[in-house]
Order: sequence, then C-alpha cells, then structure tokens
Amino acid sequence: MSQTSTTTTALDNKPAWVDLATSDAAAARDFYSKLFGWNLVVSDDPQYGGYATAKVGDKSVGGIGPKQEGDTSPAAWSLYIGTDDVETLASEIQAAGGTVIAPPFDVGDQGRMAVFQDPSGAFVSAWQAGQMSRFVHGVPNAYGWAELNARGLEGDIAFYETVFGWTTSKSPLGDGPEYTQFAHDGEEIAGALEMDPQIPAETPSFWLVYFTVDDVDARFARAIELGGHEMVAPQDMPGGRFAIVSDPQGAAFGILNVQQQ
Repeated sequence: MSQTSTTTTALDNKPAWVDLATSDAAAARDFYSKLFGWNLVVSDDPQYGGYATAKVGDKSVGGIGPKQEGDTSPAAWSLYIGTDDVETLASEIQAAGGTVIAPPFDVGDQGRMAVFQDPSGAFVSAWQAGQMSRFVHGVPNAYGWAELNARGLEGDIAFYETVFGWTTSKSPLGDGPEYTQFAHDGEEIAGALEMDPQIPAETPSFWLVYFTVDDVDARFARAIELGGHEMVAPQDMPGGRFAIVSDPQGAAFGILNVQQQ
C-alpha cells in the first residue's frame, strides 16, 4: 500500500469520493464521528434523503447516507472513480466486460454518478463532479487507500487497465499471493488481491476502503469499544501497519498508517 499525498481535487480516473450506505444512518454518524472526529453535516434538502457529508476541519472526506427504500443489500462503503464524462465511461465499462447497475443520473447540482460491477462482480461507482468537486485524502482520518479483493483478479486487472488507463505492478506479500498495485500518471492509487479461496464462496468480490490514522492499534481498540467488530487485527505490512473492522451495522473498512519513504 502507498499513502497518497494530500489532495483536494477530484481527479479523473482516480479515487474521487467514498461514502457509506447503511441501515441506520444516525447510528453510523455517531460511530464515525467518535472514531475519526468527523463533523457530519446532514443536508436539509429532501432530494438528498438525509445524506451527510463528513468533514475534517473544513475539508470533505466522504459521506454517510441511509440505504434506499427496499434495498436489502448489506451496509457498505462505496468507492467512486472520477470521470469527466460518465456517459462515455458507462459505454466503455460495458464494452470491457463490466455491468451497468445504475445508469448515469444527476445528484442534484452536485454532479452525476453511476454504479457498475467489474467482471468479477465487485461494485464500483463513478463520479462526474458538478458543484461538489473537492475531496481531501492522504491526511489523518480521511481516505487513504482502496483495495480490490477479487475472484478472477487477472480479468479484473485487464478491465481496469482498459477502462481507466491504470498501470499495474506486482510485489510479494509474505507467503500469500502477490499484491497488485494500480497506478495512474505514475501515482499509486489502489491495490488488489486474488480473494483467499478459504473465504466462503457466497462472499462476492469487493472493494475495501481504508482510512489513514496516526495510531492503528489505538484506533482499532476505539472502534471495538464503540461497537465495531474485528475482521483483521492490527498487523504490520510492508511500510506500515493496518487493521480491518466492521462498524456496528456491518460495513467493513480498513485503517492504516503508512510510513513515508
């Protein structure tokens, strides 16, 4: 994993936003505000359905909103990739073997979005910025990394290379499979792993969002204290330390600290 530099612009073909769709938005806002110190500002515009923007200082770092009525999927964090033309991207995704789940649509005057599945079935969203175009990452308590866990990773690698122009490199990861790193314009922006075959077959491929913290062990303990659940206990990785937890509503996320080289 490579911690991104501090950036506050939504970048085409790079992570541009993250948000949580959950069964209990009020409880989730309470959990994450206590865990990361976020100030969560709930929109009073009814068209946004109680969506809250998470702030670190005056910078936006993500969002939390209730699942849409009738949505029975588990609570989950979503990764958005920036684009300057979401309609064209939707066509390119279909041509490359992906599936359009939610065709491009307006999100008020904030921008346009769409939801896709890659060839392995992992969900990923796209964001074409309108009024909302600023996204801070690479600072404590903000987005730090995204990691694809896929069944059939090689096919997904070709998909992301084709659709977003990402390049890849591989590095050893202990005794397990190699770790794939995605880069764009020379900047490492995300990672990927072939899903462990011991994981139950009904578990679909997925993108996991990580947040940067100053102290992984202390923040992990705080997450458990607040009602979260251990998925991967704090452990070292090349260049840093990480852990994975799920929030009280079941949404998984990672925390990490990467030592700057």
